[in-house]
Amino acid sequence: MQCPRCRNKDKKYFYKSSRGWICRRCIQFKRQLIEEEIQENGKVEIKENADEYTLKYPLTPKQKEVSLKCLQSLMNGKDVFIDALCGGGKTELVLQSISYYLKNKKRVVFAVARRQVVLDLYARLKAIFNHAKVIAVCQGYTQDLVGDLIVCTTHQLYRYPKSFDLVILDEPDAFPYKGNVVLEGIVKTSCIGQMVYLTATPDQTIKRRIQNDELTHLKLYRRPHNKDLPVPKLIVAPTMILFLLLVLWIKQHATHSLLIFVPTIQLSKVMHRLLSCLFVVGSCTSKTVNKDDIIERFKDKKIQCLIATTILERGVTIEGVDVCVFHADNSVFDEASLVQMSGRVGRSFNYPTGDCLFLSKQKSKLVDDCIKTCIKINDNGRV
Repeated sequence: MQCPRCRNKDKKYFYKSSRGWICRRCIQFKRQLIEEEIQENGKVEIKENADEYTLKYPLTPKQKEVSLKCLQSLMNGKDVFIDALCGGGKTELVLQSISYYLKNKKRVVFAVARRQVVLDLYARLKAIFNHAKVIAVCQGYTQDLVGDLIVCTTHQLYRYPKSFDLVILDEPDAFPYKGNVVLEGIVKTSCIGQMVYLTATPDQTIKRRIQNDELTHLKLYRRPHNKDLPVPKLIVAPTMILFLLLVLWIKQHATHSLLIFVPTIQLSKVMHRLLSCLFVVGSCTSKTVNKDDIIERFKDKKIQCLIATTILERGVTIEGVDVCVFHADNSVFDEASLVQMSGRVGRSFNYPTGDCLFLSKQKSKLVDDCIKTCIKINDNGRV
């Protein structure tokens, strides 16, 4: 017995109702009878010229090479993993493939982990594919579900069984997708063709698939502006000293937008209360109600400092931002999240450099590994 939606085979999740067997593992996405075969969504007519796209900046030679190899691998029926550093232009690397599929009247979805990333990516892709109907599907945006190019959270893919010829999965190592077997099953069920995985920090699942030759592994270790990935500076001291150093750091970077990562919501509240006495400060966590408004105000430089948990570690680009990770040694952070947080710095052509500071209570192997990874990426990118 197997659930046709999430592909569960574990008997303990099946329940016999008066209508038939039901999978309880994915019941939050709507009741699914095991005996019912999931039907494909109705055929969608892709608009003429939906494949045409424009970019503000031309791709670098290395980006063009990776972009072409990605398309060639997909055309040969093989899934792709693009191993690109933070700020390396992962989205731009799949535009050629998206265009090819749309030109051939095939359906494409760009699936990401979090709602805020959906809205940011939707705005970018809508400007790039300005002849296509690009839609966002996430919490608060579920009225229109049909488009040429869909950008959605992985949760929303339950609405699209057996629908997409190309599924582009952004940051598969990020919460809430990572390790979530229900979401993994739903993503696979939505795909009737090939998949592209995009991340700078692959997990063991992707690494294992590469070793088994199940994925074409493409690498990009240089940003489009050809500047190094900022390497975090580390200071180890007691918390009170770290806080004073943070205040000094904020004053020294008064003309910049400052993103301060903390490991817990409780610490974000404490930091917000203390720093608000001295600076214009905002806070963004999973419990924040008006996240969109706060992030927009931060982008518009109406807020100097934004305190955030790992909810903003990926996907959101802020021009000219410097980053501090407070209590970088906390067990909430792993090497991947530390790399991603430091990768918020220096992402744009207008601000290709910046400062990243790790403030730790004690030495940490994960912090050291993150710094070594950043140095290694820069070394590989110069080759």
